[in-house]
Parts: sequence; structure tokens; C-alpha cells
Amino acid sequence: QERLVESGGGLVQPGGSLRLSCAASGFTLNSWYMSWVRQAPGKGPEWVSTINTGGSDTRYADSVKGRFTTSRDNAKNMVYLQMTSLKPEDTALYYCARLTRICFGLNCEYDVRGQGTQVTVSS
Repeated sequence: QERLVESGGGLVQPGGSLRLSCAASGFTLNSWYMSWVRQAPGKGPEWVSTINTGGSDTRYADSVKGRFTTSRDNAKNMVYLQMTSLKPEDTALYYCARLTRICFGLNCEYDVRGQGTQVTVSS
């Protein structure tokens, strides 16, 4: 069974950092573009970042550019999201998702996604 499981979320103060992890199983990660998506309470999903199969190309939403970094370790079947300078508006459920094709930004299709990990930024 193809699965994605996120971890690393939690409560952090504004200005703090967190590193999210996404563990893939049931498929070979290195064949797929991967994204991070977040959803805040009462809002629709918001694309955060995308990384290509080898990790050499990453794209970010303007809202997180310069603060978030996505990476991957294909040997370990893992994808990561390093988040720094966190703001209250970053509070959301973060999940990783497998893209069905090469696509960056909004309106991309995902065929596998995890349950998500909650990130809360509050003092």
C-alpha cells in the first residue's frame, strides 16, 4: 500500500523553527515530484512547496519563500520541510503529497497524500 506519513509538527513560538518529515512507503520515492501543502482552519488547501525527483529544483509559495526549505533523501524515502521564522499565519495542518505529473504551484493533482501534522505558531 502506498502511504505517506508526516511527523514533526507541534506548538512553536513566533520566530521559531520546526522541521517536518514525510516518510514514504509502498513506492519508490525517487520517481516522483513531491509537494507540501497546508490547510488552516476554515480555509482551503494552500500549496507550500514542490521538489523535483532528484532534489535539485525546489519551488515555494511567496508566503514562505526565504523561510521554508524543502529537501529529500531518496535513499531513506523521506521528504522534509524545514521551517524558520515562523509566523502565526503559518498555523495549519501540513501534509505531503505525491504529484501525478511535473507541476509547480497551484492546481496540481496529487494521487497520494498523508494525514498531516499540525503546526501551531503562538506565543
